[in-house]
Amino acid sequence: MTAIYEFRDVGKRFSGPENLEIFKNLSFTVEEGESLAIVGTSGSGKSTLLHLMGALDTPTDGAVLFEGRDLASLTPDETARFRNTALGFVFQFHHLLPEFSAEENVAMPALIGGARLKDVLPEARLMLERVGLAHRAGSKVSTLSGGERQRVAIARAVLLRPRVLLADEPTGNLDESTGAHVGELMARLNADLGMTLVVVTHNQELAASMGRALELRAGTLYEKTYA
Repeated sequence: MTAIYEFRDVGKRFSGPENLEIFKNLSFTVEEGESLAIVGTSGSGKSTLLHLMGALDTPTDGAVLFEGRDLASLTPDETARFRNTALGFVFQFHHLLPEFSAEENVAMPALIGGARLKDVLPEARLMLERVGLAHRAGSKVSTLSGGERQRVAIARAVLLRPRVLLADEPTGNLDESTGAHVGELMARLNADLGMTLVVVTHNQELAASMGRALELRAGTLYEKTYA
C-alpha cells in the first residue's frame, strides 16, 4: 500500500498563560484506502490530530505530508482547494443548513466550487441513495431525524469523491443502534469508493470495526488491538 499521509516528528503546543503541549514527536503513516480509528480520552488531542490532517490547523513542530507534500507549504488558495476536493469532513454536529432540502445540502460542496445546482442534483440524489435516503431527497433538514441528518452529512462529505473522509465523533450524538448503522455506512463507502477513512471516536465498537486503531495517550500514539 502507498502512504497518503505521513506525520514526521509532529508536535503541537498551544500558547497562553501556560504552554499546553498536546503531543510531540509523532511519526506515523496512513495508507491509501485504509480505515483507521484514533481513540483516546477527552482532551488527549484526537481532534487536533484530525484538524492537522484536514489542514484546519498547522503543527508547531515537524511536518504533515499529504502524498509527499507538506500541508503547511500550501498557499491559502491551494489549502481551500485541498479541503474542498481531496477531503470530506463529517463532524459530531452535522452542520447542515436547515432552510434547505437534503439534496441541496448534499450539493453544497459542488456549489461552493462554482457548479450549478441543476447540474449537481443528480449526483446529490445518487449519494443520498447510497446512504439510504433517496426517499428524503426533497425533505427539509428540519424534518429529518438525528440519524438521517448524519447520513445527509456523510452524503455531502463524499459528493465529490474525496480521497479521504475525516470523521470526528460521527456517532457521538446518536443512540447505539443508529450509531452502528452510521459506522457500517462509512465502512461501506470506504470499500465501495476506495477512499481513505480516518475516524476519531470514543465509540469502542466503531473503533474495533476499522481496519486499524491507534490510541493517543499522554501525547504518544500506540497501536490498539481489539479481541
